[in-house]
Amino acid sequence: MALISRFPAILFDFDGTLIDSAPEIAQALNALLKEYDRPPVTADQVRTFIGDGSSRLVERGFAATGGPVPADELAEAVKRYIAIYATVPADPDTIYPGVKETLGRLRDAGHKLALCTNKPESISRNLLDGLGLADMFTAVVGGDTLPQRKPQAEPLLHAIHGLGFSPDGAVMVGDNGNDVAAARAAGIPIVAVSYGYPRMPVSELGADRVIDRFADLPGALESLAG
Repeated sequence: MALISRFPAILFDFDGTLIDSAPEIAQALNALLKEYDRPPVTADQVRTFIGDGSSRLVERGFAATGGPVPADELAEAVKRYIAIYATVPADPDTIYPGVKETLGRLRDAGHKLALCTNKPESISRNLLDGLGLADMFTAVVGGDTLPQRKPQAEPLLHAIHGLGFSPDGAVMVGDNGNDVAAARAAGIPIVAVSYGYPRMPVSELGADRVIDRFADLPGALESLAG
C-alpha cells in the first residue's frame, strides 16, 4: 500500500520503453523515403532517430539518405509519414517482455497509468488498441496533444492532471534524455529502462533508478517510495 500511496500516478513513454517500435517505424519511414526516391534506412538507424517526434524523425531520415527535405516540403512529408504509419498493423511481438503483465499488476493494485509519448496521439491510441494495451491506460498524451512535447514539462503535467493527481504523487518511466529532462522539469522522479533508444549511455541519463527488465519496475518504485 505504501507504493500506491506514494505513486498513485505512473507515466510511461512508449517507443523504447513499452515496445520496440523501430521496425514498424522504419517500414513507414522507408515507404515515405521511396516516394522521394531516397534509399531505405535500417531499423538500427531508426533507433537513433526516435524520441523527438515525427517531424524530427522525418528530418533525420532525409538527412541520412541524401540531404534535408526542402523546408517548404517538410510539413507535407511529415503529414504523409503519419498517414503511412497509421496503416502499419500493430504487432504484439513488439511489446517488450514483462510489459503487459507488469502494467496489469500495477493497474490492478490501484495505480492510475498514463502514456506520455512524442508519437502522435492518434497513432498511439490506435497502437494501444491493436496491441491489447488500451485498457491499461486512463490517459494518453501524444506529441501533438499540446503545443509542447517532451522534454518540456507540460505533457507530463497534463497527463498527471488527467489522472486526477498532482506531481507529488507521480513518477515517470522512460528510456531517453527527453524523458529524464521532462520529469525533472515537472518535478517528479524517473525510472529509466536500459534496453531502449537512449542515444547515450543509460548511466549518463541522470535517472533516479535504472532497470534492465520491465518486470523489475515494481521493485524500483518500491525503492523510490522509501
